[in-house]
Amino acid sequence: MSEETGIYIFCAIGHKGEMDLGKVELEGEDRDIFLISYKDASMVAAEVPQKIYHPKRENLMMHQQVISRVMEQSDTVVPISFGNVFRSKEDVEALLENLYPQFETLFPAIKGKIEIGLKVIGKSEWLESVVKESPGVEKMSTSLKGKSESAGYYERIQLGGMAQKVFQNLQSEMKTEIFAPLQEAAESAKANDPSSERMLLNAAFLIDRDKEKEFDELVNKAHEAWKDKADFNYSGPWPAYNFVNIRLKVEEA
Repeated sequence: MSEETGIYIFCAIGHKGEMDLGKVELEGEDRDIFLISYKDASMVAAEVPQKIYHPKRENLMMHQQVISRVMEQSDTVVPISFGNVFRSKEDVEALLENLYPQFETLFPAIKGKIEIGLKVIGKSEWLESVVKESPGVEKMSTSLKGKSESAGYYERIQLGGMAQKVFQNLQSEMKTEIFAPLQEAAESAKANDPSSERMLLNAAFLIDRDKEKEFDELVNKAHEAWKDKADFNYSGPWPAYNFVNIRLKVEEA
């Protein structure tokens, strides 16, 4: 019995008509990429076996590569989360019609804009020195010297709390010194929760595509000031992942 086919969707764009997006390799097989349209909105899609696609690294990369390819041809890209497969083109058309009122507002808001990501990760040696040099930490560390682990149990808990407080102060400093000036230069900005223990800033910025160079220069200036203390992970351009609320969930059959 032949496997049922479905429609995998990558993103929505403010475009109707033809667009040559080539093919995508999905789990070892080439698939044509095409548009499904409603009014002046389209979903970028491919016909695939109807099943659950797991977020393996190669699958996630495939999804992102298609969106990056679309961004080269469209200045209005709304990303769709990985793994959405619909039963038919008609179902995708119905989805488009349902989402269209949102797109009418969203497309003008993100037209010609890109998302840039910035993660600032404190260097281990610098973080350790800042914690050790903090007056309360230094005093507590001295009092713990020579004590057994059980005798210094509560002091060690307090020491951990002090170190955490120092780290939180550093994160606040990063928001003032790095995030705030970049936020001023961006159309919109978002500070997300850190995703690792040494991460001091995890931010996303929505900027005009034609102002990317000027924004890069601001990031380079911040990096120059902090390069001995922290590593900068600067990524993009991406579609507006952090600034779009549309998340789709396919209904179970």
